[in-house]
Amino acid sequence: MTKRDESILLILSSPSGAGKTTISKKIQQKFQNFKISVSHTTREPRTNEINGIDYLFIDRDKFKQKIKNKDFYEHAKIFDNYYGTSRESIKKLTKQNHDILFDIDWQGTQQLSKYKELNLIKIFILPPNKKELEKRLYERNQDTKKTVVNRLKCFEEDSLHWNEYDYVIINDNLENCFSQIESIITLHKTKTDL
Repeated sequence: MTKRDESILLILSSPSGAGKTTISKKIQQKFQNFKISVSHTTREPRTNEINGIDYLFIDRDKFKQKIKNKDFYEHAKIFDNYYGTSRESIKKLTKQNHDILFDIDWQGTQQLSKYKELNLIKIFILPPNKKELEKRLYERNQDTKKTVVNRLKCFEEDSLHWNEYDYVIINDNLENCFSQIESIITLHKTKTDL
């Protein structure tokens, strides 16, 4: 096999609570070359989140300035907060020949898809059903009841976008779901190694 010239840019999208954050961590553990794209956000950090590792936390004014400066490949407003992917950080990682993992929603995916030079693999993860999603959202105990209700409302709209992705996987069992994603990554790595 020859050295890969092209980085794999893997997008994982899902309704909130479908398991993509856990899967993202598993991908990073299994495939050392993957770096998670750290998004900018205007939302407050959760107690377990670290600035620069989980997100780059900035205020709204700075975020809006970055939009004006066209610093983002993509950005979206979700639940009254802004999220965005920095062009500079992606270019830096691909120059270093890293594969990149994006944990973004369908809005971000639509925007990233416009850049034909990006070697995107788009995976959409769904929970088995809405009831299971609700159970997971309450069990993870990260959100207020109001936020959970909002996330469940968005589930319907989020789910309409599955057909914009290369692969759709139902996460009814974490290990099975990860195994399918692992196979997809291996397939694409083999293609870029040829």
